[in-house]
Amino acid sequence: MITIAGFNTAIDRFIQIDALTPGEVHRVRTEKVYAGGKGVHVAQTIAELGEHVRLIGPIDAAHHSLIGRQMSARGVLFRGVEIEGELRQCLALQEEGGSITEILGQGPQLSQIEQDALLRDFRRSADQSELVILSGSLPRGFADTLYAELVEYVHGLGKRCLVDASGDALRNAVVAKPFLVKPNRDEISQLVGHPVINIEAAQAAVIALRARGISMPVVTMGDMGAVAADDTGVWHAQLAPTQLRNAVGSGDCFLAGMAVAIKRNMPLEQALRLAVACGVANAESNETGFAERGKVESLLANVKTSRLQAAPNARGEAMH
Repeated sequence: MITIAGFNTAIDRFIQIDALTPGEVHRVRTEKVYAGGKGVHVAQTIAELGEHVRLIGPIDAAHHSLIGRQMSARGVLFRGVEIEGELRQCLALQEEGGSITEILGQGPQLSQIEQDALLRDFRRSADQSELVILSGSLPRGFADTLYAELVEYVHGLGKRCLVDASGDALRNAVVAKPFLVKPNRDEISQLVGHPVINIEAAQAAVIALRARGISMPVVTMGDMGAVAADDTGVWHAQLAPTQLRNAVGSGDCFLAGMAVAIKRNMPLEQALRLAVACGVANAESNETGFAERGKVESLLANVKTSRLQAAPNARGEAMH
């Protein structure tokens, strides 16, 4: 079992329009509504790849049926904690040329009772799981030290914890030394304090994270692929989408692939191959945050991987 803390469940609206012009009236060509949030995206892709997964997250009365149906259909065990407020709304506007503008809602303020219920269910599920994932932003009410505290809790269980976060939540989590962190290009630039704009900079970043005690740091770089490090060295994997449809949620599908590979004890090169295939499978689909298994399998052979450097030691130096 894999447990996911997806504490900021959302409703995703994906809308296609001709062109986005500020201040003008726009007519919608197509509109689709999904259960969303990074935790949802990761969970449903993990289930699609054949692993048992439980998602812990908030749910409101208005969307209880929508989320419940989608998670059940996707094979996700969803433990929804009822909240009084409304789930956040996330809007993706895709223009005819393919560019996407995202508008992310703020989300509800969780009461102390609601926070306690989420954490109680998370700990109960983590106790029964082999792998734990902390995914996405934290709703209002939670301190930005929460992920760090949960990483330490998972450490105490003797289990591996994967973190996908940003800002202070990520910064604090890194101090607690989770097994894996997966910042994207913008998040790692904020974390290290300077732009990470190419593969060489991403390589330096994962080596620095290894030196800080992260066993498997991963940096995703959009169409440049992803860079990761572990005891075998620093690896790069890349596959450009042949037809980009909707890249929103691709990082979440990437994380799902990494989680499945880690649970199955796959070598890092193979893990990156699966993760990149998952990310591209989402980007080539119209749905937000879901990688279809058949599509992933068809892409695997086309992912290019290379080892950039031999294994760095604890001081970040290459071992030969």
